[in-house]
Amino acid sequence: MKFHVMVGHLFRRTHQIASAVFFEEMNKQGLDITPFQFAALSAIQLNPGADQASVAAWTGCDRATLGGVVDRLVEKGYITRTVSEKDRRSRALHLTESGSAVLKEAQITVERIQTTLTSTLTPDETKTLTTLLQKVLEVQPR
Repeated sequence: MKFHVMVGHLFRRTHQIASAVFFEEMNKQGLDITPFQFAALSAIQLNPGADQASVAAWTGCDRATLGGVVDRLVEKGYITRTVSEKDRRSRALHLTESGSAVLKEAQITVERIQTTLTSTLTPDETKTLTTLLQKVLEVQPR
């Protein structure tokens, strides 16, 4: 089989392009945010007070990596990390006002990015692609 039509290779190339477009568009807007930071901020917005383990699970990331992302988001002033009232061993995450503002601006940019990434597809093809990618994500590494 030729590598350039292998699914894994196509996923890798698609990820490269999606990341490049993301960084280019965020830089145009003057936003210092990575795709994973965007995902983490979005998860925290949807689940205020969530602990780091939950945010890691929702974003498909390991807890150690998320810890570094949370550290950077705290340093930027986008989130706060406090001791959970429910479990003193865990940390509750909340967006700050500046985090909410950055996320709101980033969400507008991300909508534009989605349109760019699917610009060669029809609306039905975009829906099919999204459905198929969600099915692929159900596969768990062994």
